[in-house]
Formats: sequence, C-alpha cells, structure tokens
Amino acid sequence: MNAFSVRLNGEMRRLAVFFLCCVAAASGQPSRKLYRPQFHFSPRRNWTNDPNGLVWFDGEYHLFFQYNPFGDKWGHMSWGHAVSRDLVRWQELPVALAEENGVMIFTGSIVVDENNTSGFCTGGKPCMVAIYTGHTPRGANGKPLQTQNIAYSNDRGRTWTKYSGNPVLNLNLSDFRDPHVFRMTAERRWIMSVALPNDHKVAFYGSSDLKHWERLGEFGPAGATGGQWECPTLVEVPVEGDTGQRTRWLLKVGLNPGGLQGGSGEQYFVGRFENGRFVNDNPAATTLWTDYGKDCYCALAFNNLPRGQVPLMLGWMNNWQYAGNAPTSPWRGQMTIARRIQLRNGPEGLRLVQQPVETIRDLRRNRFQWNGANIAELNRALRNASAREPSFEINASLPPGVEGAMGMRLLGANGTYTTIGYDARNGELFVDRAHSGNSGFSSQFPARTAAPMPNTGGAIDLDILVDHSTIEVFAQHGRVAISDLFYPPEGPIFEEFFAPEGTTTRIAVERWDLAPPPNP
Repeated sequence: MNAFSVRLNGEMRRLAVFFLCCVAAASGQPSRKLYRPQFHFSPRRNWTNDPNGLVWFDGEYHLFFQYNPFGDKWGHMSWGHAVSRDLVRWQELPVALAEENGVMIFTGSIVVDENNTSGFCTGGKPCMVAIYTGHTPRGANGKPLQTQNIAYSNDRGRTWTKYSGNPVLNLNLSDFRDPHVFRMTAERRWIMSVALPNDHKVAFYGSSDLKHWERLGEFGPAGATGGQWECPTLVEVPVEGDTGQRTRWLLKVGLNPGGLQGGSGEQYFVGRFENGRFVNDNPAATTLWTDYGKDCYCALAFNNLPRGQVPLMLGWMNNWQYAGNAPTSPWRGQMTIARRIQLRNGPEGLRLVQQPVETIRDLRRNRFQWNGANIAELNRALRNASAREPSFEINASLPPGVEGAMGMRLLGANGTYTTIGYDARNGELFVDRAHSGNSGFSSQFPARTAAPMPNTGGAIDLDILVDHSTIEVFAQHGRVAISDLFYPPEGPIFEEFFAPEGTTTRIAVERWDLAPPPNP
C-alpha cells in the first residue's frame, strides 16, 4: 500500500468516525459508555448476576460470575471469569465453566486445595477446586433438579475439568443451591453451607476430600423469611479494635423476594460456629440487613486471603425486580466495590461494618477540600472545581443536631437529581433516586431507600462512591451501607449540598475524581 493510500484510508476512517458521532448525536442516543462503571467489574458484553468462586490464589484475586455467553438476558448460566491484583482493575478472561448437556452452572465457591485432599492436584502444587450447583431445568421426574458438583484447575483457573463422579451431593430437590465452602483448619475438614431456599434454612456439611459430604447441622428459619433463602456465606470475622483479636462468625443469607426495600436483599446473623452448627447471638426474630439500598445481592466472601487480611466481600449490584430491563448495552449487570468486613461492638451487640477496599484510594486525583459553615460558598467552590470525572469519591462530615434533612444532591441534565441525605428528625440515612433520570424501564426502580441511623450527638460521617451509574454510601465509618444504581442523562454531574435554612454549623468536605484504572 502506498503513502497516498494510507493517507486516504486514514482520512476516510476519520470521516466515518465523525459521521457516526453526528448520527448518534442527532438521534439523541447516549454513548455506550454512558453507564459503564470504571472501577466496578462488569463483563464486556452480555448478562451477569451473582459473583461466584471469589478466591485469592498465586497473586491474583479471582472473580467468577454468573454469565450468559449468548445474550444480555438471564439464561444458559455459565461461569465467567475475571482476575485482578488490586480489586479495582479487572481483566476479563474466557468463560471458565460452561453449561453442558443441559446442566447450567449456578452459584458456588472455589477453594485452594493446599494439601491435595481431593487428589486433583498435580506436580506437587496446590490446585483450585470449584464447588457449584448444577441446575437441570427438567430432571427425570419432569421437575427441575439442583445438585452440588465439583470441578478442578491446575493452571490458575484458566482451564477446568468437571469431576467425572458428579454430583457429589444430591437430595433430589428442585431448590437446593449456592454452596459456599471453606477450610476449617482446626478440624482438618472442608465445611459447606448451602441453601434450602423454601425451608428458609442453611444446611452445613463436612468433607475430608471435597467428594464425600456428611450432613452436620442446619440453621433457620430466623430473621426475614418473606422469600427464598439463597447465597449463604459463612465467614469468621474480627471484632473491630479488639486487642485480644476476638472473632465471631458471620452468616450472610440472600432473600428473594422479601428484601427490605423490595425484591432481592440480604440479611446476616452473628454467632458461633461449633461442631457443624451455627448458634445465633441474637433472638431468632432479630433481622439485620447487610445493605439498605436496593442493589446489593448475593455478596460472597473471598477464600484463601493472605494471612492477616481483614475479610473481603463483594456482591452483585442489581435487583431481580428490574435487572433484566436495565438500560445498559452491550452488557447488563455489574458488581459492587469489594468491601472489608468487620464487626463493631455497640449498645445492641456486635454489628457488621463494611468499608471500601483501600486500593480505591490509588485512583484518587484532583483533590478538593473545603471546611466552613456557608453552604452557598461550598457549592460555588464545587462548581468551579476544574476536573470532573463521572466517577468520584466524596467524604463529608455533617454537623449533628440539625433539625430536618441535610446532605448532597447529584445534579444532572434536564433537571434530574439524586439526593443523598441524613434526616435528623427521623434518624435515618437515605438515597432518593426518584428523579434521577432514566427510570421508566421499571415501576420498581424510582425509589427512596433509607436506613435507620439514630443521631447520637456526633458528626454524621459519609463516604460516597459514584461510578457512572452506581452509588455506594458508607456512613459512620461503615456501620451503615446503601447501594443503589442510577441512570442520569448524558453530561456532567454536579454536586450540591443542602441544609435547613439558617444552618450555621460547619461542614467538612473532601472530593476526588476517581480516574479510570488503566487496563491491567
């Protein structure tokens, strides 16, 4: 090809790009990147829901996830796969476990078999073993069948072999799913927690080799029982600030429908796990919610974390009420930010604390800081901030004792706005997305979600993460979390603080753009 041809082809390509951009602008169609989060994982294309197989192995965090390789609606469930070294930069890999012979690959977990208890490992090295639910839509009796199955990998999760002896656990039930497995070192056995959805129970099993399982005990019904129980996770969690390094067990259970805000949601229980049985610290009627938004479901804990790390949890950021109609393309579905989890002692006992993984700070750019009592002045300063990424973080300290609501609005084009605030009169933190923009795809989407948070006299501390179409609010240093999606019109988002008229107490604000992470 000669130089003239190169120049001509280059010019034609530029004209083609210009033409396509003009057509998109004229048609009013938003760009495909409009809602794509930057530091929350989403697949390049197609449908995703529950995270699966969260595990640290050989220098990588592995995220497997429910995935439809053939479209952006639920179906043909397989396991997608992504890896990261820091939990904010993700590399998507080929499908790991595919639907085969009419058996879908439902939710499950992955363990690292350090001592080759399974007999699957080769070369004297640890291997990865997946434990998942196989879902047959129409079994021998004409009804669906759910069983527990295993697969293994000797190349860091890049290729997998399904065990020829599957299933390893079969109760001949249509609803029996979502095994979470971990190694209980002191007892030298593997522990599985798995849901009996319609009974509102979690069953516990033990195994020495991951192939043969013995029933140990069960927990439930307890807490909220308005829908099916799913996605149980059992994890040992440290008590925040305890000098004696005290721990307690956290049993997290998904609920669909019947979540606090409608649709899918999650609750947790705190207690002891002894001899294959979970003993609840609280009365059975006590319901504790992991997240007070509408969009955090099936959060699972990472296995095999390096010694000394505080446990990590990550969930699907969506809701079964409207997930199939979310206005995103060519993908549909994303994950929450990974969260460190601990327990904090308070007047009511031990309660869950969640905080964004610390590596989010590596994305911070263009710091803005303000401290004062004049909110109009604060808003002018925010308007004049030079850089404005669609992904950002805000830390705010709001004064105590204010009568009425105060907080922040995210202002979009065409008069749209989303409100994040604290209502001192009613003692609640809230996110209101009823006027946030694109919400007509579901009558269940416009909503105000709220969390009880009585004012104890101290400042209201908020850490707010916004990533194109995701909002995650962590209040009181992680004691309360609200996770909600929103779909604002194309264009910049401006932050504006508000308070009752006459408020003169000081507000402290820090803001950072969160720069899109480069490809790993």
